[in-house]
Amino acid sequence: MSLRLVLAATATLAFAAPALAQEAPAAAPQAAAPAAPKSAEELAMEAKAQAFEARMAQMQPELEAAVRGSGGDQTKGLADVNAVLARYQPDIEAFATAVEGFFDSQIAASTDEAAKQQMTAARAQVGPALRGIPDQIRAGVPQAIASLNAAPATPQ
Repeated sequence: MSLRLVLAATATLAFAAPALAQEAPAAAPQAAAPAAPKSAEELAMEAKAQAFEARMAQMQPELEAAVRGSGGDQTKGLADVNAVLARYQPDIEAFATAVEGFFDSQIAASTDEAAKQQMTAARAQVGPALRGIPDQIRAGVPQAIASLNAAPATPQ
């Protein structure tokens, strides 16, 4: 198995983490490697990753609206962000579980010890990183509200 899935999951995490309108760093270009045919399991996991990314894209404007709607009130802003995150938490958990299950099956099927170690290390990082998305977003709420308060009012 190539590490395309790990990179996709990492990219998804990078996409979701700046959900409060912070810029994500540009992804490093990957060296072109010969494409091995993907298994049905890899294709299914890629489809789940795309669906998860689309779901996280739906969450972003809701989070931004919660921050803007706070009126500068940190408590209200965090409560509103938590309400948004509560709606998306099951999707985050389901995807993290799916990724871990995928890695488990790939690890069990692999005969290459180095690949097993690499996949085991990736599995240990990706699930917790995905599950940490809500906490990362919550941690950014005070700064997002503060920057909203510091921004000059736009004339209407």
